[in-house]
Amino acid sequence: MIYPTILCGGSGTRLWPLSRKSYPKQFVPLLGPETLFQASARRLHGPGFAPPVVLTNSDFRFIVTEQLAEAGIDPGAILIEPEGRNTAPAVLAAALHALQDDPEAVLLVAPSDHAIPDAVAFRNAVTRGLPAVAAGQIVTFGITPTRPETGYGYLELTAPPGPGGAPVPLARFVEKPDLARAEAMLAAGTYLWNAGIFLFRAADMLEAFRTHAPEVLAPVEAALAAARADLGFLRLDPKAWAQAPDISIDYAVMERATNLCAVPFGGDWSDLGGWDAVWAAQPRDAAGVATSQGATAIECHDSLLRSESEGVELVGIGLTNVIAVAMNDAVLVADMSRAQEVKKAVEALRTRKAKQAEQFPKDHRPWGWFETLALADRFQVKRIVVHPGASLSLQSHHHRAEHWIVVQGTARVTVDDRVTLVTENQSVYVPLGAVHRMENPGKMPMVLIEVQTGAYLGEDDIIRYDDAYARGPGAKG
Repeated sequence: MIYPTILCGGSGTRLWPLSRKSYPKQFVPLLGPETLFQASARRLHGPGFAPPVVLTNSDFRFIVTEQLAEAGIDPGAILIEPEGRNTAPAVLAAALHALQDDPEAVLLVAPSDHAIPDAVAFRNAVTRGLPAVAAGQIVTFGITPTRPETGYGYLELTAPPGPGGAPVPLARFVEKPDLARAEAMLAAGTYLWNAGIFLFRAADMLEAFRTHAPEVLAPVEAALAAARADLGFLRLDPKAWAQAPDISIDYAVMERATNLCAVPFGGDWSDLGGWDAVWAAQPRDAAGVATSQGATAIECHDSLLRSESEGVELVGIGLTNVIAVAMNDAVLVADMSRAQEVKKAVEALRTRKAKQAEQFPKDHRPWGWFETLALADRFQVKRIVVHPGASLSLQSHHHRAEHWIVVQGTARVTVDDRVTLVTENQSVYVPLGAVHRMENPGKMPMVLIEVQTGAYLGEDDIIRYDDAYARGPGAKG
C-alpha cells in the first residue's frame, strides 16, 4: 500500500491574475474541467493507493475537502500547516504521521499543481520504483528532457537510463542551468528534469532527517505531538511549527543523502510554472494560438488568449507571441518571452496596495462562495452561493444592515428569534445588530443577492455566536 501525500499549501504568482494568494493555481481548472489538485489526487487514486494525505494551510482546508468530494475521492488525513515552512518540514510531518499507524509505510510525495496527462504511465513509473524503495532507497522521479530547458532543475544520473525505465543511481542535483549548460546536459543523455516527486519508506526518510537535517526533526515531532483535531483536520501545533527551519526537502535531505536513485518518466509533464507553459500544454490551432471560451483571435500567431470571467469577451487582432488573460477585475498582457516576469506585476500591485495582487474575485468559504458585484461609499452588492446543506455562522454586525433576495433555491433565514423559509423572488431584511444566520436546506446550490448598507462594510465586522466550521471570532464568513 502506497500512501499518496499531496503538498497543497503554495500560492504562486506566475499565473496571475488567475492564480492569487487567496486562490492559487492548484485549485483552478487550468487545462480542463478538473483543477490541477483534483487531477493530482485522481492520478494517485486506485488499487494499491491509500486515501491521499494532504498538507495545506488553514485558508485552503475547506477548498481541499470540497474539491476532493467533487472528484469522488475520500481523503485520508488533512494536516494543517500553521505557516509555510517550505517542503522539508511538510514531508517530515507526513512521514511521522504515517509511521504512527504503519511502521512500513511507503509514501509518494507529489506537488498538487503539476500536469501529468497520462496517469497510467505515471503509476507504472511508481511501480518501477518500488523494488528500490524496498531495498532502502529514496526514489525521485525525473522527466526525460525534450529540450534544453533553463527553467527547471536537473538530476544527474550515474549512467544513461535503460529502455525499461528502471531506477538509476543518482549522482547529484543540478540547479537551473544557463542555455549552454542545458544544451550540453541534453546531449549527454544522463540528465533528467527534476519533477520534485519522491517515493520512500517513511522510516528511511526519518533516518535521513536524523542524519542530514536533525535541526528539522525536533520541532516537527513536537508540532505533530501537540497537534489537535479540528472538524476532521489535524492542526499542527503553531508554536512548535514556527521553530522548524524554512527549507526545501532538496536542500535539507536529497542533496546530502547517498541512498538516492531516479526513475525516468518519458511521458508529458509540466510544472505549469508560467503562462508560456500553459500555452504549451494546451491544444493550439494551426497558427499556434490557444484560446478559451470567450476569447477570439484574429490573425494571431503563437499566442495565448483566455477570458476567465463570464460576460468578458477578449479579442486579439494581429498578435504574435502574446499572453492575454482577462478577468473581471484584472487583465494581463505580456510578451510570451517574458512570462516568468509576471511576478513583477504582482509585486507592483502589492506596492500600490491593490487588492487584485492577492485577492481572487470569488471569495471561497466553507459554505460556498461570494463575489462583489458593486461597491461604493456606504453600500455593497454581492452574489452569494451556498452549498446544499451548508450554513453561514450565526452572527451580527456593528456597522451594517443587509437585504437578502433569493434568486435560486430556498434559504432558511434566522433573524433574532424568527426563523423563516425564503424562496425564489422573496426577500428578507436583516437590521443592523440583529443576530442572523442563512442556511441552504435544499439539495441544490442556493443563490441570493445581498445588499449591504452602512458606514463600514469590511469582512471583519462579524460577531460570531455559533459556527458549524469552528472558526474563531475574527475569521471570515
